[in-house]
Amino acid sequence: MLMRTDPFREIDRLAEQLLGTNSRPAVMHMDAYRDGDYFYAAFDLPGVDPDSIDCTVERNVLTVRAQRRRPTGDNVELVAAERPMGTFSRQLFLSDTLDTDRLEAGYDHGVLTLRIPVAERAKPRRVAIATGSNGHRQIDA
Repeated sequence: MLMRTDPFREIDRLAEQLLGTNSRPAVMHMDAYRDGDYFYAAFDLPGVDPDSIDCTVERNVLTVRAQRRRPTGDNVELVAAERPMGTFSRQLFLSDTLDTDRLEAGYDHGVLTLRIPVAERAKPRRVAIATGSNGHRQIDA
């Protein structure tokens, strides 16, 4: 028996993993970096209603959820549907050296930016060193 295979099946499978499907949207893309005493995470969420964004921190796990919906209504006729829709979610495991109680979030031009200060206990500090009879000396820790 001769089996026929679809040459595009593997390409479709890979495209679904990268781009998502209607039932399972693709992952939200993110940049993360440290700048001085702050850690930043920027998530691409174009076309998302800011009211649909939910950001929570529990035990150093940051969870971001957002939803993009198609226009609906009696007069709406869908002509093309290429953008992923649905609920997007992303989790980050944050270091305990970050002060998540002072996390700030802003949404501008389709980008959700989180700013988390580095905890005071994690910042470099000077430590006094006792040296014989000469007294104390400071060094960086």
